[in-house]
Amino acid sequence: MIIETPSRLHLTLIDLNGIYGRIDGGVGITIEKPCLNLEAEPTDDGIEVLFSKSSNKTSDIIEDYTLKIQQSTLKIMNALEIEGGYKFTIDEAYPPHSGLGSGTQLSLAAAKLVSKMNNKDIKAFDLAKIVGRGGTSGIGVESFENGGFIVDGGHESVEKPSFLPSSASNASPPPIIARYDFPMDWKIILVIPDVERGVSGAKEIDAFKNHCPIQLHEVEKLSHLLLMKLMPSVLESDLDSFGKSINNIQDIGFKKIENKLQNPCIGQIMKNLRDAGAAGAGMSSFGPTVYAVTDTNEQDIVSAANDAIENVGGEIINTRARNKGAKLIE
Repeated sequence: MIIETPSRLHLTLIDLNGIYGRIDGGVGITIEKPCLNLEAEPTDDGIEVLFSKSSNKTSDIIEDYTLKIQQSTLKIMNALEIEGGYKFTIDEAYPPHSGLGSGTQLSLAAAKLVSKMNNKDIKAFDLAKIVGRGGTSGIGVESFENGGFIVDGGHESVEKPSFLPSSASNASPPPIIARYDFPMDWKIILVIPDVERGVSGAKEIDAFKNHCPIQLHEVEKLSHLLLMKLMPSVLESDLDSFGKSINNIQDIGFKKIENKLQNPCIGQIMKNLRDAGAAGAGMSSFGPTVYAVTDTNEQDIVSAANDAIENVGGEIINTRARNKGAKLIE
């Protein structure tokens, strides 16, 4: 059995102040590329992880993917009281800690394959609780399930009393409060510079501890922007308003902190993309992936992206939104 999952852009966390009894909240877009392609078959014992010749297997991918597949498989096997083993083969992969949500997609993909092969049809929300994903943002979980443009409502402080990233949180995935189809004629250009990968592990935990709570007026400003400009712009296919919202988000709340913790080239890449005509440009999650949204001048933006990473190297990916979730091939 094979599963193909999307990736996602995490535009921003919403409320890392918590005065109203909820924290986190997130906004994101499911995208077609890069994607994860994972095949599984049952074996007598053990959990084996292989990489096909065509997969993008770097040392960090091999280490991270192997660990996450093994961990999530053990968790779903224990939850369903399954014995035996599984062999996984990765045919398509993308780098971990790049701001594209590989950890959630990989963990859910392995769990989904195991559950389906044992005649269990379990929704992504419940799989995420089993494998321990979605403790901060629900964007990756909903991207796996349904795709599209997503807003989640964060966690009650009773369930999650402190500001922690998903990797250090045991909270359940948050409720989805809005999910819309994203305009398919809008082009999304990803720029993944070859710099230090996004903040993760202990560094990520420290970032939350050192910079939270965010000042209330910042959260209120961001919430107003999201509710009265960004979300309506998706529904009305208003690229100009959407792009301006994305640009404004980069300087508000926790996203402003995320940007400050990056290599200086990240800010320069965003500026180059906007100067080349992108309606909006931002950084996904903790980076280093930068994204730009446009509808007509794709090649100008790609050219600007190439110029921006000339000294550091990296990868540019032309993609678009994906308004459906993971795909199973039995």
